[in-house]
Amino acid sequence: MSVSSSAVPAPILPPESKNGILSDDEEALPSSIEATPKSRTPFLRTTLFQILIVGACAFCAPGIWSAMNGLGVGGSQSPDLVNAANALLYAFMTVTCFLGPWVTNLIGFKYTLAIGSLGYPLYAAGLYVNSRFLVEWFVYVGAVACGLTAGIFWSVEGAIATGYPESNKRGRYIATWFTFRNFGNIIGGAVSLGINHKVNHKGKVGYQTYWGFIAIQCLGLFLGLLLSNPEKVVRDDGTRIEAPRGTSWKTEANEMWRLLKSKSILLLTPLFWYFGWIQAYPGTYLATYFTVRSRALGSLMSAIVGTFATWLGGSLVDLPWHKSRQVRAIATFVLIAALNSTTWIWAVYIQNEYRHTKPTLDWGDQRAFSRGFGVYMFERISLGMVENYIYWCIGNLSDSPGDQIRYSSLLRGIETAGVAVGFGVQAVPTALIATASINCGLWFFALPFSYYATLKVVRNFNQIDAEQKVVGVETAGSQKRQFK
Repeated sequence: MSVSSSAVPAPILPPESKNGILSDDEEALPSSIEATPKSRTPFLRTTLFQILIVGACAFCAPGIWSAMNGLGVGGSQSPDLVNAANALLYAFMTVTCFLGPWVTNLIGFKYTLAIGSLGYPLYAAGLYVNSRFLVEWFVYVGAVACGLTAGIFWSVEGAIATGYPESNKRGRYIATWFTFRNFGNIIGGAVSLGINHKVNHKGKVGYQTYWGFIAIQCLGLFLGLLLSNPEKVVRDDGTRIEAPRGTSWKTEANEMWRLLKSKSILLLTPLFWYFGWIQAYPGTYLATYFTVRSRALGSLMSAIVGTFATWLGGSLVDLPWHKSRQVRAIATFVLIAALNSTTWIWAVYIQNEYRHTKPTLDWGDQRAFSRGFGVYMFERISLGMVENYIYWCIGNLSDSPGDQIRYSSLLRGIETAGVAVGFGVQAVPTALIATASINCGLWFFALPFSYYATLKVVRNFNQIDAEQKVVGVETAGSQKRQFK
């Protein structure tokens, strides 16, 4: 498929199954090909630049979307309308997420990323029209438009963030991607806080808040066109990335089905469902109990602590604070498990109190505010670490963006199904104590599966280390014979 340069020894490629797809036992082995001298690599073709581009697109599209929902159900006064619209959005996303590999195979990563950002401004426009003119139907139009495009955006952005980078930088590059997305929340929250900082009662945010959101989201299309398709990207060691296109739709379907049944996907499915399901709860909690300015503060602070959490998770698995990658992986998992378990037990306790007291929380009352706001912050920290860890696990199942688009599409499809059900349940509406209790139960259900998924990544590390030792011995023997 590719030819190695004479300047750099060709890497030893793993065995491939039919159609160039690695088997479940082989999927973590390197699949980069065609060495290229590092000095000849333009910055526009480096993995770092690609991560910056996908991060910038994530900032403009889902980042700003998260900023709006970080205000508490899109900044709306009533949670029911936006929860129903979000349930519809994620229902469509569940379908289009699974279509990600077909779309990418047809038009490539670059155009898939650009086109996937088109629906986000329409969603923001729907919220603006509702906030200013009380028109509800356009909220649903924007939700459907966003759902149709955001699914393929989610699948391809995950594949880029996990499949493009070098393995020793994957955790930090995933954190970089999430940092850009969180900047949407930071900027959006700061703007909203500036506009609404005097509004110390419940209600909706000012409609002027949406003007900047719509303008920023429109930039996603143009930034996406700056991305390089994987075959044009050169990694730090001079190798190119294998991501063959032209696969027939039938073969693609068979490969998707094979991966869907694989042990890796089955082990990660409960964690992805948990991560999707719980996303409706924090925003509804914020809108139910906090004043407008407190919701704006929550949007800003959740992005800041979320950025910290994702960098903490990415650094713990990447940086050599311990020489063993296996130890780093398991230690990170233990930290995440302890943090999430404590957070959800605390959340159920607080929520049980609030169902009786029904408070209106504002930062003017520091004592009452800090308890309710603190649990919201810990939920955001826990989610940030879980999200980074999920994608780090995916990134170490395969080294090829071709496989990563399938993994990302499958798992994000499962996630969006969970989000759709979660928002649908909240739109009924459902008592928040019931939702918080289910969140806690889902976490403890997903916990053992997540542990075994971690062990699978650890086994992949052992397999890679064994392969590298064999290559090292063979190389040393060859050099010794040449010297003689």
